[in-house]
Amino acid sequence: MRRVVAVYDTLARAVVPIEPADGRALTMYSCGPTVYRYAHIGNLRTFLMADLIRRAFEYQGIEVRQIQNITDVGHMTDELTDSGRDRMELAVEDEQRSAQEIADFYTQAFLDDTAAFNIRRAADYPKASEYIAQMIELNGRLLERGHAYEVGGTVYYDVTSFPAYGRLSGNTLEQLQADHRKEIGDSNKRHHADFVLWMNAGPHRLITFDSPWGKGYPGWHIECSAMSMAAFGERFDLHTGGEDNVFPHHEDEIAQSEGAVGHQVVAHWVHGAHLLSEGRKMAKSAQNYYELRDLKEHGHTEPLAARLLFLQSRYRAQMNFTLDALTAAERTLERWRRLIANWAGEPQGGSDVDEYEKRFLEAMNDDLDTPAIMALVSEVSSNDKVSRADRAALLLRWDRFLGLDLGRDVGRTVEVPSMVLELIEQREKARAKKDYSTADRVRHKILSLGFEVEDTPEGPKPRPRAR
Repeated sequence: MRRVVAVYDTLARAVVPIEPADGRALTMYSCGPTVYRYAHIGNLRTFLMADLIRRAFEYQGIEVRQIQNITDVGHMTDELTDSGRDRMELAVEDEQRSAQEIADFYTQAFLDDTAAFNIRRAADYPKASEYIAQMIELNGRLLERGHAYEVGGTVYYDVTSFPAYGRLSGNTLEQLQADHRKEIGDSNKRHHADFVLWMNAGPHRLITFDSPWGKGYPGWHIECSAMSMAAFGERFDLHTGGEDNVFPHHEDEIAQSEGAVGHQVVAHWVHGAHLLSEGRKMAKSAQNYYELRDLKEHGHTEPLAARLLFLQSRYRAQMNFTLDALTAAERTLERWRRLIANWAGEPQGGSDVDEYEKRFLEAMNDDLDTPAIMALVSEVSSNDKVSRADRAALLLRWDRFLGLDLGRDVGRTVEVPSMVLELIEQREKARAKKDYSTADRVRHKILSLGFEVEDTPEGPKPRPRAR
């Protein structure tokens, strides 16, 4: 029987079951990176949330078609510095490369980082610069339907034309302050909450496109409306992003998409919580801002240890990242991999693990309860009533959802240092003489070298130590 994945829907304000509208493949659009810089670990946690949703469906045999956008053109206020300069254009100056070269470089860096984090590749990564025509067409439809107006080459969305504005975020027009947007050309707005769909470029803008309203560039929000509907049509199942996307980005996206087609476009919205770092918001000035490459510089060379650390908290709960916690996660991941490598080659024991699988599915389908699953993994790994081979098989199956590469060391030949082999021989001689005190001291020396010895009917067998 197919089980249903339930997650917290921001629009419904409740945990609700998510099912493909067509009964076959789930359609999921995920907000991706703006590629003028490397992704930081908070971004990766948000991308991981979408990956876990996808894996939960695929674990149960349900196909997922995921699209994740690449924002490779500057898009106004949300990426302006305090000085009012567009970050992409500043990157052009700082790196002495073209905007296209910068976008290509950081797009590849994003793909490399997500691969290192074992996030499954999306079916497609549409780039905003390749969908300008669709954005212009969508703006035209909004103008025709009375949801937008143009002033001096800039097209604005008229929020008063969309009565449902604020439904996602709770930010109704009555609640919004007059200065909540700081976009260029505010004096041309009919209502202070109106937002830009297309911006007149002005004389000094580096990245511009031709449009019916003159040279300009798209607003951020219109990009995702255009790309998601180009991929899926006028209806799709699920849209994901970080909680910082709820307002204004996703609120405005709903107004644009539904304003253009006259009906609900996205069935469900799911958002991941912010990641704190060392107890505070991440900032380079606070020296608590980490990218994957920064973790390597701190001696943490296994990216999936951070994935394991993130799995210890639920995706929609705020989490505090620390380097000490990452170190502990590295040790846990190393231990699990070694245990599985040691157990996987043993004969199957025929243990009954159905109850464990049932508990795993219940936790996974209950709003991606990864803390409960982590506790379950620990319970299984230490349960001697289940054969070691069956424990290994169960954990490897669950890893299709967890994505921790728990089977990395299965079948891998490990060279045992000659010093360890000599110590094993010393231990055997001491045991033969019933000098167990010496044998125990030698065993501790072997452990200190990263190996342990299993006494079998065929003799002692060394293996990497499972810490």
